[in-house]
Amino acid sequence: MQTENGHRAVIELRHHKAHAPRYSVRLPVLNCRKLSQDEAYFYLGDGPDSIRIRFHDYDEIYKRPGLYEQIFYERLKCESPRRMAHWLETSVLESGGSLSALRVLDLGAGNGMVGQALAQVGVARLVGVDILSEAKEATDRDRPGLYDSYYIGDLTIKDSPLIQEVSQWRFDCLTSVAALGFGDIPTQAFINAYNLVDEGGWICFNIKETFLSEKDDTGFSILVRQILLSQRLELHRLVRYRHRYSIDGEPLFYYGIVGRKQGGPLPDCDV
Repeated sequence: MQTENGHRAVIELRHHKAHAPRYSVRLPVLNCRKLSQDEAYFYLGDGPDSIRIRFHDYDEIYKRPGLYEQIFYERLKCESPRRMAHWLETSVLESGGSLSALRVLDLGAGNGMVGQALAQVGVARLVGVDILSEAKEATDRDRPGLYDSYYIGDLTIKDSPLIQEVSQWRFDCLTSVAALGFGDIPTQAFINAYNLVDEGGWICFNIKETFLSEKDDTGFSILVRQILLSQRLELHRLVRYRHRYSIDGEPLFYYGIVGRKQGGPLPDCDV
């Protein structure tokens, strides 16, 4: 649904807090400082019936309406969808472009939190991709009509039927927020998604600050440094900010990156 000025009507995209149940969520007390970000967990429920769920067990979280929002946005104060959408909006407008004209591929779309933030700043055409069927089911349940299309599948395989179908959208923007660097999205999947964007198109993603450190030798960290140092990205924003709080109350800092693709496609992953 669109308004007369071409913006998607956000009234249908609001988070339905009134309809979402409240959950009994407990964060661990002992040894939580020893956990890495992708090892963090919480307890759902009380007493002997409580279950332990890792923060990255998205399939289990998405099955429960409103649980993702309750944990990451209410308890841990995640700001990334709103901030990244704002920085993309500012960059596009400063360059004389139009948000409503963008064709956006939202990689690792999850339950649509990023897509909702993009729609609220004026993006009209949104396509989501995620590897989890539970992510699409959560989006259809909680934010129906948000994406023009939502694909479930693995983007790591070049020239796969999925990539061939998705490429028909002729994207001029890629977003991937809070989805990179912990093995949730393989490096090759990001490369293939990047290469689906037209030359001169917008690239908008965030990464944990440690991934820009030379001490980090993981594949995605190496790839991002290569992109920045090789000037394959005309950089418009590189902002360090608080992504959210950890389970022990410490701020987790990320870099928000917005730029325009230049220099052609990325080579296949060799790291």
